[in-house]
Amino acid sequence: MDNFSTGKEASLKGVKVIELGTLIAGPYAASLLGQFGAEVIKIEAPVDGDPLRKWRKLHNGTSLWWYAQSRNKKSLTLNLKSEEGQQIVRELVKGADIVIENFRPGTLESWGLGWHDLAKINPNLIMVRVSGYGQDGPYSERPGFAAIAESMGGLRNLIGFPDRPPVRVGVSIGDTLASLYGVIGALLAMHHLKVNGGKGQFIDIALYEAVFGVMESLIPEYGESGHVRERTGASLPGISPSSTYLCGDGLYVIIAGNGDSIFKRLMQAMGRNDLAADPALARNDGRVQHNDLIDQAISDWTAQHDIDHVLNALEAAAVPSSRVFTAADIYQDPHYRARDMIQRFTLPDGLPIDLPGIVPKLSETPGETRWVGPELGQHTVEILTAIGRTPEQIAMLKQKGVIS
Repeated sequence: MDNFSTGKEASLKGVKVIELGTLIAGPYAASLLGQFGAEVIKIEAPVDGDPLRKWRKLHNGTSLWWYAQSRNKKSLTLNLKSEEGQQIVRELVKGADIVIENFRPGTLESWGLGWHDLAKINPNLIMVRVSGYGQDGPYSERPGFAAIAESMGGLRNLIGFPDRPPVRVGVSIGDTLASLYGVIGALLAMHHLKVNGGKGQFIDIALYEAVFGVMESLIPEYGESGHVRERTGASLPGISPSSTYLCGDGLYVIIAGNGDSIFKRLMQAMGRNDLAADPALARNDGRVQHNDLIDQAISDWTAQHDIDHVLNALEAAAVPSSRVFTAADIYQDPHYRARDMIQRFTLPDGLPIDLPGIVPKLSETPGETRWVGPELGQHTVEILTAIGRTPEQIAMLKQKGVIS
């Protein structure tokens, strides 16, 4: 299926976004806005473009990740270190609603493109600024990637088993969390501007703060008693039972039986009516005190059966559970397909490509993928022509290396 057009009006129709950034945190935020109808002009360096174009698996020299993250964007090549390039940005900002950038703090200011410079051009401008440590503070000028933010934000110390070094999540979660906060900030600022009669503003997103913001009870627990939350492997201390268990066929099942009524149904499905009826295990605080006993009982049960038997029994008992999904499992899963979460498109050379579906799902103004990530500079002439550059002027800019 190549056409996923909803045929409905987009939520962000008429919103214009200028993206000044590379890789993940800033560009992914712009991608989310583009999925819901915003016109996104992505400014890339001439010749090489965004480094994401060369990350992970490539097809004919271009990253498959690029096609997903840069969907619905227009690519404009521009040398931001040149005066001509900087002037073109200023002209674009005049008609923009949102600018998204993720340079190190001070970089745009050195080019005359900082917040105060652009706000003078467009007082209603909303500017999302993503950086490792924020726009101020003693660490603000340090370079920062998601891996560092995940460490400083408290996440890395919680991932893995207590007797081994911390591990990574497997995706750049620090970047994507920052992207989500950036989109939330932009929409809040737009509401304030358009509904409350406010003015433009900038949103300061620090990668480490985006991670820190989802650290649940980490700080309250430490502040109250000095408790330091640590790595606990597959279990979730203080909540019982909730862990990963090995089945008889060597596959793992995740079981979340921590609700009081759910626990009882789980034990009954396992044939452990004695544990289901034990008053000491009726509530979570009691189960936590006997978690090793409960975990052993579950492990003994799952070890006797293959994963399909386990999952079928738990589904019949309405106990939340799942196999540990691989990409192959996701690709073949009927629920993903039923909800259009894997959508097929075609690359310029005819190769079919599957992209993740759009999240969230809006009933009246749903998002959509209108086109996959563009070729480098694919829309340069279109964009420059729209702001009044003649073919001769565009040719001169190319000759001078301002565009490619």
